[in-house]
Amino acid sequence: MSRFLTRRLGALAATLLVSSFLIYAAMYAAPGTPESFLVQGRTVSAEVLASIRAQYGLDDPFLLRYWHWLIGVLGGDLGESLTTRQDVASLLMSRIPTTLWLTTYAAVLIVVFGVAAGVAAGLRGGVFDTGVLLASSVGFAIPTFFAAVLLMSVFSVTLGWFPVFGSGSGLPDRMLHLTLPAVALAVPAAAVVARITRTAVVEERDAEHVSVALARGVPWRVVARRHIVRNAMLPVTTIVGVNIAALVAGAAVVEHAFTLDGVGALLINAVQQKDFAVVQAVALVLVAVFGLVNLVVDVLYAVIDPRVQLGGESA
Repeated sequence: MSRFLTRRLGALAATLLVSSFLIYAAMYAAPGTPESFLVQGRTVSAEVLASIRAQYGLDDPFLLRYWHWLIGVLGGDLGESLTTRQDVASLLMSRIPTTLWLTTYAAVLIVVFGVAAGVAAGLRGGVFDTGVLLASSVGFAIPTFFAAVLLMSVFSVTLGWFPVFGSGSGLPDRMLHLTLPAVALAVPAAAVVARITRTAVVEERDAEHVSVALARGVPWRVVARRHIVRNAMLPVTTIVGVNIAALVAGAAVVEHAFTLDGVGALLINAVQQKDFAVVQAVALVLVAVFGLVNLVVDVLYAVIDPRVQLGGESA
């Protein structure tokens, strides 16, 4: 297991290094420059522009600028926001709790409802199976932003059950405020997870080894737990991991709709204001989160099926 983890951590480090270069390069390849934003369209002298470029190191060669930025990131220095003049790391730390609560809440909903509905549909079949297929098709077709607007209209404006704005304070109040955003964020992903889980369970249920186990008199509950559900969890783990990793990026739409002070809302504002340092930091965080979730999925693969671990170490 130690060699397996070492390989995966090395791959994650290489991914983050390449991603950091692409993120830094993409920001400077995009239209607009930091100095043009800083002057806010005002006409300034060449000396002022030169001083701005010197202050932010824009006259240095590109690779040197990237190297200084990378060293700063490794040391915890993500730069300074061009709009607020605040430390970017401090801005992120103030926004991360809201996004973390939201995505964790949504991830729990995806696992509980998506996996549970898919397993039940695959094992039971019949009307319940048809209902899950229909509900998953509808859920997958609903865009996240439309789901957010619909939930707000029904459960906040019409029924008044949930608040619309803010993330709340304290556990009960926070859960109340984040319920609608989490549901809006989880609906499409839960639909995909339910559909794929159901398909994986049906394939395992109709497999030959299941028929043999039942013919030998093994109780259905044991067969369902050990032979069907467990074997079906490999593809399910993959799709759950991918969808949970995508929640951080998808949270931007939901945070904007519900005016939450999360990382996603910070990213949208930074892009609109061409705040290079903030965009680069948030993008790097998104890549890191996606890589860490994939690492967790790899470890779960090795736990569910030790052959995955052995195959990785023999390569």
